[in-house]
Amino acid sequence: MSLLTIGAFARATGLTAKALRLYDEQGVLGPAAVDAETGYRYYAPSQVAHARLIARLREIGMPLAEIRQVCALPPGRAADAIAGFWQRVSADTAARARVTSDLVEHLSGRDKDMSDVLFAAATDPGTARDSNEDRAYAGEQLVAVADGGGGPFGAAAAGAAIDALKVLEHGDLLSALSAAVTTADGAVRALSPADQPFTTLTALVRRGSRLALVHVGDTRAYVLRDGELSLLTQDHTWVRSQVDQGTIDAAEAESHPRRALLVRALGWGDGVEADLALRTVLPGDRYLLCTDGLFTVVPRSTLRDVLGAAATPQDAVERLIAAARDAGAPDNVACAACFSVA
Repeated sequence: MSLLTIGAFARATGLTAKALRLYDEQGVLGPAAVDAETGYRYYAPSQVAHARLIARLREIGMPLAEIRQVCALPPGRAADAIAGFWQRVSADTAARARVTSDLVEHLSGRDKDMSDVLFAAATDPGTARDSNEDRAYAGEQLVAVADGGGGPFGAAAAGAAIDALKVLEHGDLLSALSAAVTTADGAVRALSPADQPFTTLTALVRRGSRLALVHVGDTRAYVLRDGELSLLTQDHTWVRSQVDQGTIDAAEAESHPRRALLVRALGWGDGVEADLALRTVLPGDRYLLCTDGLFTVVPRSTLRDVLGAAATPQDAVERLIAAARDAGAPDNVACAACFSVA
């Protein structure tokens, strides 16, 4: 078998002689033979395909150390490794894009300071319950509600879920939030394995002018913008799944005897699956988070009217809880409001 000189091999593969020497030094692609007297490198024709693969991996920005590992794998596993690498690159690019957007908004004066956002939260046991398993929290960076269940640790489960979001890691917001949800799920499961407590969770985490929304269960998030109240979450309930499948309609779902049956919650099943989304805060936005003890007894039109007329978030949550009690409040009630000052 005749060998190719480094120059001929470079022309055949589209690589430079300098790159080939670097790949040899890094253990990525060594020559088939080296002349003992001259030190000239020679390559086998069978190495051309391997060299071209390395060149293509370098085109997508893969580091040489990772290329060395990928090239040592069988084709199927190598394909999986390349796909995983590109997922990481894409996620990093998206994170950089969001940071860039925030920096542009900040430096151009279009973002809003924390002092431009007002917030409040409140809970009420209702008229028919001795205990309160609903929890609500409102702070500069986090607004959240949770509805616990599953025996004596329901309230603790709701509290543990919210606590897990109070200390998020820096970096990509959605990634940090996803990790925090996993932590919250573990904290709920650890409370009492025998009782198997669980909880819903709906929260908004704020960084600059961006909000990250996390949602599990049938607690809800709404936004009032330009006088229109929009629901930002979808209930993770059995009746909602039946509506989506066309088995029942929305009117039937409201009075269905199984309307409170959850299909997703923290502490439940084999693992947690949360809905995550990013939103941009606009001046004048008014956000409401609440448990089913509010929205099942207070009409949506009333939620809209109270949010629109309230002077402050504290005024809003107090009036909404009063409306729930006026409607009978058979369940615990929790709500939190966040107003972006126009």
